[in-house]
Amino acid sequence: MAELFRRFRKERPLYALISASRDGAWLTDFFAIVGIQAVRGSSSRRGREALTALIEEIRAGHDLGITPDGPRGPCYEFKAGAVTVARRTRAPIALVGVAFESAWELRSWDRFIIPKPFSRTRAYVRLRALPEGQSEEALTAYLSQELHAISPSIEQPKMQII
Repeated sequence: MAELFRRFRKERPLYALISASRDGAWLTDFFAIVGIQAVRGSSSRRGREALTALIEEIRAGHDLGITPDGPRGPCYEFKAGAVTVARRTRAPIALVGVAFESAWELRSWDRFIIPKPFSRTRAYVRLRALPEGQSEEALTAYLSQELHAISPSIEQPKMQII
């Protein structure tokens, strides 16, 4: 994501939602190196404050990065936070999925993928505006389905580079 930001969105500040946990401090430091600001919080710690800060940043014209399946998963299952921010600001959601030609997959709840050196990468992006009048549950289910569709698993056949 840092590379996508560097290549395509560097003219606008990017703020990422990062867990308020000790592990989140490592990610905050890494993001600072690549020019991404942090908003600290999650559904389990400082969530309300983080939600308010995210809304302020988007209203100031900044981009946001949120891992929508939360700090504990399940993988690709949207949580309410990203939907709440998009609804309150009327901002569209850009769903991003990434496929790697060759990568290691960790045995964690999110099946975190680390690309192998010199592996070719393909990013998939879908821009979605939230339809009015739908329940939070319907929107999170819809976005979960969309995210899963563009997030190829390493278990699938290797992608073809065109």
